[in-house]
Amino acid sequence: MKIDQSLPLEYSTQQNQLNILGFWVFIGAEIMLFGTLFAGYFVLVDRTGNGPTGAEIFEITPVLFETFILLTSSFTIGLGIHAMRKGYTKAMIWFYVLTLVLGVVFISFEVYEFMHYIHVGASLQTSAFTAALLTTLGTHGAHVTFGVFWGMFIVYQLIQRGLTPETANKSFIFSLYWHFLDVVWIFIFSFIYLKGMV
Repeated sequence: MKIDQSLPLEYSTQQNQLNILGFWVFIGAEIMLFGTLFAGYFVLVDRTGNGPTGAEIFEITPVLFETFILLTSSFTIGLGIHAMRKGYTKAMIWFYVLTLVLGVVFISFEVYEFMHYIHVGASLQTSAFTAALLTTLGTHGAHVTFGVFWGMFIVYQLIQRGLTPETANKSFIFSLYWHFLDVVWIFIFSFIYLKGMV
């Protein structure tokens, strides 16, 4: 395996570069998935039937907490990548652990939010609007949950193997995934919650 010392560690081999390119292709497919969910939501947002509207069920405080937590986690994983490029493995691991803890806190808020929706009568069966809403939010939440487990596996590898071209590549790809989830959340916050509260 030829290592190019002039490149950042995560790009330092041809295989690493191909892995990152392949992951960008995967992100493109994920954009299509969430684009389809958003399109379905926008078509069905006014189909509330006898169920509640967004303005009736959305609570701004938990949503602001979720947004703050997820954006903070994007910052901490960015610090993790910065530490990785400086060769500070321990600092990188701690920033990744902090990111994962924030991810778990976000998921906890989302579980609370789903329980609130069900409590006020907004389930998958209530209306087309609630079905589209819960499907979109649930898909994003499932991605974050998967990301937490994936991140735990990467942290374990970093502890066991240290910082190598392979672990750096995996860590960088994970950071791309996490940033992507944050971008999706910004769209959810802006076009589902804020728009739905007015």
